[in-house]
Amino acid sequence: MTMEATGDDPVLTRAIKKSAWRLIPFLVLMLLLAFLDRVNIGFVKLAFQRDTGLSEAAYAFGAGVFFIGYALFEVPSNLVLRRFGARVWLARIMVTWGLISAAVMYSYNEWVFYILRFLLGVAEAGLYPGILYFLTCWFPAKQRARATGLFYLGVPLSLVVGSPLSGWLLQFDGVLGLKDWQFVLVVEGLAAAVVGVIAYFYLCDRPADASWLSPDERRALAAEIEREEQLKAREVQHSALGVLKDPRVIAFILIYFCFQVGTSPFSFFFPSKLASAMGGKVDLTVGLLLALPWLCSAIMTRLATVYADRHNNHRLVAFWLVVFGVLASAAVSFTNNPWLLIIAFCIAVPGLTASQPVFWSLPTNYLSGVGAASGIAFIVSLGNLGAFFSPQIKTWADQIVGNSSIGYLVLSIIAAGAAAILIGLKESKASRALAQTRAA
Repeated sequence: MTMEATGDDPVLTRAIKKSAWRLIPFLVLMLLLAFLDRVNIGFVKLAFQRDTGLSEAAYAFGAGVFFIGYALFEVPSNLVLRRFGARVWLARIMVTWGLISAAVMYSYNEWVFYILRFLLGVAEAGLYPGILYFLTCWFPAKQRARATGLFYLGVPLSLVVGSPLSGWLLQFDGVLGLKDWQFVLVVEGLAAAVVGVIAYFYLCDRPADASWLSPDERRALAAEIEREEQLKAREVQHSALGVLKDPRVIAFILIYFCFQVGTSPFSFFFPSKLASAMGGKVDLTVGLLLALPWLCSAIMTRLATVYADRHNNHRLVAFWLVVFGVLASAAVSFTNNPWLLIIAFCIAVPGLTASQPVFWSLPTNYLSGVGAASGIAFIVSLGNLGAFFSPQIKTWADQIVGNSSIGYLVLSIIAAGAAAILIGLKESKASRALAQTRAA
């Protein structure tokens, strides 16, 4: 876990490395479980619909309504986290969402499904932006894309691990009197609740409180973070709601919205599409095949974030990843050959997921203080509405054309908007100032 420090300060270098080893693996585990509980409904889709009789439209709405609850409570959750600390609030988030995720096993009609998916979004609101904000309190700008990239490995790893795991758990039909899909939801939901309890005792809010750093290391890391916060504050300072008046923040929200429109099919529709192309159902074989694109994403995430940090060209790296991702995603519309689908997935998934931790260096190098807590939350919450609209857009496009694959093309076109905005986005003064101080 290479995390070089600014200049030649060996104390700061040690502090950053210790922080990375202490915090990031656990944060990865938290994100892995969050995304697994968010998208496991895609793995159990066929079995779930078989037993409940839910229509495609009802499934699409239930899958997407999660993001309505998520969007409504994202900003308040992040402001509470900033006030009371990450340790308490992230632990609360994990325990409540884990229990609600397990309760989705009771979704025997569409309204119960809608309510529980909405409540799941409410419970999980604040985890992702909260950890992104938490990382700005621990890692200087020069290391932040790498730290964010390592944390973001929880997303592809949730599918690398979760795809075969969910496929394997689906074989336990009747265990404890549960249907196969119910067993998946219970096991994966309760795992998150247990890790949430551990998080309360494991995490530490800021460097000044870290007993596992020496006094010199605590002072060096805290001073470096404070220095960068002051540099950002010289360009612009935001109130909690004032961030929404900033055109740059609006651009960040639109970029993230396009990301979510493009990536939602990976979890909600790709498993069933590949299973249908192979003439069967989602099982261990399909799960193992679907792990390949996410393994590619994990590798690309690491390579892209390290490269972007070293060359300070985060915007262009994110742009090219999006371009390749949307082209491959669009190709999914034109084939039902399972091997061609796997190849397309192995390009689309890394392109549209590895670009996201690279992108996050842009807002975190620009926003500071309360503006960072609320701005990051607004970007995630409003941007995540793309994940709500994505299943609805796909279902609508498929029905209009009468082709169950045309929706992938429509979603890819919308996702391409992220590349268009990225290429037109100018570098902020704060980002230039941070780059100059790193080079000095």
